[in-house]
Amino acid sequence: MKITNKLLKKYAELIAVKGVNIQKGQPVRIKAPIEEYKFVEILVSSLYKHGASDVIINWSSDKITRANYRYKSIKTLKTIPQPTIESEKYYLEHQFARISLSSNDPDLLKGLNQKKIQAASFASSKALAKYSDPYMASQLQWCVAAVPNVAWAKKVFPHLSKSAAKQALWGEILKCVRIDENNDCIEAWNVHDKRLHDKCEKLNALKIVSLHYRSLNGTDFEIKLPKGHIWAGGAEYRENTDILFNPNMPTEEVFTMPERNSINGKVVSTKPLSYEGKLIENFSFIFKDGKVVSCEAEKNIDVLKSLINTDEGSSRLGEVALVPCDSPIYQSGVLFYNTLFDENASCHLALGQCYSMNLEGGTSMSKEELLAHGGNDSLVHVDFMIGTNDLEIIAKTEDDREITIFKNGTWAI
Repeated sequence: MKITNKLLKKYAELIAVKGVNIQKGQPVRIKAPIEEYKFVEILVSSLYKHGASDVIINWSSDKITRANYRYKSIKTLKTIPQPTIESEKYYLEHQFARISLSSNDPDLLKGLNQKKIQAASFASSKALAKYSDPYMASQLQWCVAAVPNVAWAKKVFPHLSKSAAKQALWGEILKCVRIDENNDCIEAWNVHDKRLHDKCEKLNALKIVSLHYRSLNGTDFEIKLPKGHIWAGGAEYRENTDILFNPNMPTEEVFTMPERNSINGKVVSTKPLSYEGKLIENFSFIFKDGKVVSCEAEKNIDVLKSLINTDEGSSRLGEVALVPCDSPIYQSGVLFYNTLFDENASCHLALGQCYSMNLEGGTSMSKEELLAHGGNDSLVHVDFMIGTNDLEIIAKTEDDREITIFKNGTWAI
């Protein structure tokens, strides 16, 4: 696919209209890599065209990020400047929509001091949680989309030149968000959202109490779901409004909340996990009463252990998501080394924070109430992939029926 200005304008409009669904007079904040300023210029124009009152850009640079971790002390990294906190407070109070353009080098933090990275991540999450939680609860619109960079592109397409690899990655990104030269991508997303919503309706009607996963790679575990759980997927409503927005582009999943203390058995990952700039490969967990009691990994086990020891909730699950192996991302055969894409190629789970929207009345609950109803609380939310083309998932319902909802890695309902 030749990447033209027309295609990039379509992508920008898609993010503005179906991503955050910007409202007339609403301000927007964009987190973006400075290297991709040309696309950001197009996106800003599209947002203003569709009614944004103000667009503020928070620029980032992989090289600067790496330098910060290399040269700053742990004490400095753990100190969150007051202007940063005040700006986050400002964005929330003034109801900014939030767009994050994902464009990270999977090997960005390779060779750096892991303790520094962990300390900085923990301090930032803790200091800014009360300003990010409302977005997680869909009280305001947010969207994560992607733009390529050379390092990421070369990781995905190592046999191509830098320019060719970046063009190839752009092409894959646009395919995954249902854009080509001639289609109406807005309508394509309307159809896609309806398909996901229909699947959620079927699952919610079943009144599932547990899911049993099995595949030949060794995955064999059971997840119980809390009473009142809600399956969601595709576009979701901003709380107490009729404003629909898509938090992730692309998205192929339907997901819900597991019961944090009722997960048992072994689960084996099927794709590498890029976390804090390092790739964790060929890993597995054993759960007992909801908690990870042991883990294995062929590469970067120390990073994996650090993740599950972040806090009390990081060793428990906050999300269970279903994605069929016939999804476009899985069928592409591309390993993106980026969770936004790889999670949408495969059934996955997430360690850490749950989404309160996945429980009846959850968005109005305190953290203590959410925990009492089976939800999970953590400073992290990290997805990892477990889908295979032989995965079977059997649901048990409130009326004691057993229904196969996944067979051979895809939907059976």
